[in-house]
Amino acid sequence: MNSSLLGQLAITFAALSLVAIGGANAVVPELHRQVVTIQGWMTDGTFAHLFAIAQTAPGPNVLVVSLIGWHLAGWSGLAVATLAMCLPSCLLTFTFSRIRARLGGATWLKVLQAALVPIAIGLMAASGLVMARATDSSLLHIALTAGTAAMVYFTRRNPLWALAVGAACGVSAYYLGI
Repeated sequence: MNSSLLGQLAITFAALSLVAIGGANAVVPELHRQVVTIQGWMTDGTFAHLFAIAQTAPGPNVLVVSLIGWHLAGWSGLAVATLAMCLPSCLLTFTFSRIRARLGGATWLKVLQAALVPIAIGLMAASGLVMARATDSSLLHIALTAGTAAMVYFTRRNPLWALAVGAACGVSAYYLGI
């Protein structure tokens, strides 16, 4: 196994781990930029497929990192990518929780917590935009993305309905040769 690739995976995902405010999905734009644009480890399509698999599989959203590591370097890549993405943020969270327990009423701590909310929301919105751009390769895909976003935003229906409609449209388009 190429140890330099494993080292690059470890450095890339450890750095992303420390800025993953809001979870792994919050760093999808930077993850995409690192994996597709900068490193050239995979194409937009491969990234989108791995992301889709990770989102449909039961378990945490961080599975996309594990799948990327596995795709690039097999089982050792999976282990390195997963540990590099989880360990630094876990240690940071543990340290911060100890500080919070000691200084729970501090004003600066409340300000910091309040400031992290819009950052997390912005990072997650950027993730949605990056994934939409990575998968929208035809007019049908753009229409499905726009329709799904509109349904989720304007209705109170479960997002699984949007997934079901999108899947039905995709299957129909495939059989119709669109």
